[in-house]
Amino acid sequence: WLVIHRKVYDISHFCRRHPGGTRLLVSHAGQDATDAFVAFHVDKVLVSKYLKPLQIGELAPDQPSVEPTKNEMLVKDFRELRAAVERMGLLEPNQLFFFLLLAHILLLDTAAWLILFYFGTSLLPFVFSLLVLTISQVQASWLQHDLGHLSVFRKTKWNHLLHKFVMCHLIGASAKWWTLLHSQHHSKPNCFHKDPDIDMHPFLFTLGKKFSVEV
Repeated sequence: WLVIHRKVYDISHFCRRHPGGTRLLVSHAGQDATDAFVAFHVDKVLVSKYLKPLQIGELAPDQPSVEPTKNEMLVKDFRELRAAVERMGLLEPNQLFFFLLLAHILLLDTAAWLILFYFGTSLLPFVFSLLVLTISQVQASWLQHDLGHLSVFRKTKWNHLLHKFVMCHLIGASAKWWTLLHSQHHSKPNCFHKDPDIDMHPFLFTLGKKFSVEV
């Protein structure tokens, strides 16, 4: 069970069909998932159709939706800040910027190949080509990041399509793999056993007595 906008949902079976993966939902079991739900779902109308059959009740009026381990005032302030950011239009993307970003990535990729094609693979052309390609790959990694967050186009499918093109064809990695891991990271950032970005303690490194907050 989890809570969204004070309504209680049983996701025991639905979690297996969840597009974001089972682990992401399970990490919120027994908790208020309102903020994660709002942040991850662009089309609230579509998602509400899936939520209705899962609802099993609502919290009692005297029952707080925020867990005792969280600062209720801090959660309230964060939600007010998000609402203000949306009202100011700061989350509206500049699509011309992203188009020019993709164009210059493709230009740099082409330049890196042409350098080797025309000047050979001796040390100087190789290093220069490597430099150009490195800049291109770093820029592509951040472009796929924004596309993976569905923050470039209004329609989700266009974000997914271009994300696959940049991640799979320009970078050479799996778009689905990145989306699943990165979604888990943002749903529970820096929570050991729930954030895959830090789920390596104590095998690789440790920081102080406690590596991170365990929820």
